[in-house]
Amino acid sequence: MLNPEPSPTLIESEPFYAPSGDELKVFEAAWRNRLPVLLKGPTGCGKTRFMEHMAWRLQRPLVTVSCHDDLTASDLVGRYLIIGGETQWIDGPLSSAVRSGALCYLDEVVEARKDTTVIIHPLADDRRQLPIEKTGETLTAPPEFCLAVSYNPGYQSVLKDLKQSTRQRFVAIDFTYPDEALECEIVARESGIDSDVAMRLVRFAGMTRNLKGNGLEEGASTRLLVHAAKLMASGISAQTACDSAIAEALTDEPEMLTAVREWRLFVLKKSLGLPLDFYFDSGGARFPLSTCESQIMSEHHPKPVLGIIGGSGLYDIDGLKTYAGKVFNRLWQALG
Repeated sequence: MLNPEPSPTLIESEPFYAPSGDELKVFEAAWRNRLPVLLKGPTGCGKTRFMEHMAWRLQRPLVTVSCHDDLTASDLVGRYLIIGGETQWIDGPLSSAVRSGALCYLDEVVEARKDTTVIIHPLADDRRQLPIEKTGETLTAPPEFCLAVSYNPGYQSVLKDLKQSTRQRFVAIDFTYPDEALECEIVARESGIDSDVAMRLVRFAGMTRNLKGNGLEEGASTRLLVHAAKLMASGISAQTACDSAIAEALTDEPEMLTAVREWRLFVLKKSLGLPLDFYFDSGGARFPLSTCESQIMSEHHPKPVLGIIGGSGLYDIDGLKTYAGKVFNRLWQALG
C-alpha cells in the first residue's frame, strides 16, 4: 500500500517548552488512559510547540494537520488514486496516525467542515475506532495512539464552534500567554537577545493584549515577540522589528497602527529611561511625563488622561475623542 503522506517520524531532539502549569502531567495522564485531548487558547501561545514537546517526551511520532474550510473527510481518512495505471488506496494523515500509533494533532479543528469533524467521534470515545467507508475497513487505534485537537475560543462564533457532542469527548487543557517572567525567559531563549530587551517586548505585548475587543482581535502573541526578537538579534532596530513583526501583523487599520506604534515607543523609551514626549492632563493641569513622572505615578494623585504624540507634534488634549485617543486612555487605565 502506497502512502504519499509523510510517514510519522519521531522527534529526536527536545523541543523547548516552558510549562506554566500542570499541562504536561494532564496530557500524559490522558495519553496513558487513552483519552483524547482538546487544547484551548489564543493564537501563538504555544499549543503546537506543546504537542511537539509531548511527542518527544512520550517518544511517539507526531502527525499534524492544519484544518481549513476545504478540508474533507477524504483528506483526513484517505482516498483511491490512480497510480501507474492502477487504482490504489492511499491513507490520509488520520488513518496513517492510527495505524502507526502516533499522536495526531488537528490544529484549529473548528475551521474544518462540520461533516468532516464528525468522523473523529468514534475515534474520540471508548470505541477508539476509525471507520473507512470506501474500503469497508474499520481501524482500531492501538494503546499508543492519541487524538489531540486545538482551537482558539476567541475567534469562534455561533457558526464556528465545537458542538457539545464533540467537545464532551475530550479532556480539555486551557492555554494562555505565560506570566511576564516566564514569557521573558521564553523570548530570550528562543531568540538569543538579552533578558532586558526581552522584558521590554513582553511589556509592550501586555499593553496590546489589553486592546483585545477594543480595536484588535488579538494582542501580540508570544510567537510575534519571538519573531521581533530574532529580527533585533540580527541587527534590525527595535523600532523596525516591532513595526514589522508585531504592529503590522496585528492590524491594517491606520488608526490602530498609529496607536500600537506610539505605545511601542512609549514602552521602549520608558524602559530605557529616555525622555518621554507624552503628557498628561489631570485636574486641568498638564504635566510632561519626562519631568514629573513620579508625581503622575503617585497612587494618591488623580488618574491622569494620556495625551498622544503624532508626527506633527502633540495632539491637543481635547482631541482625545479620536479612536486612537480612546485606545490610549484604555491602555493607561490598564497600567493602573
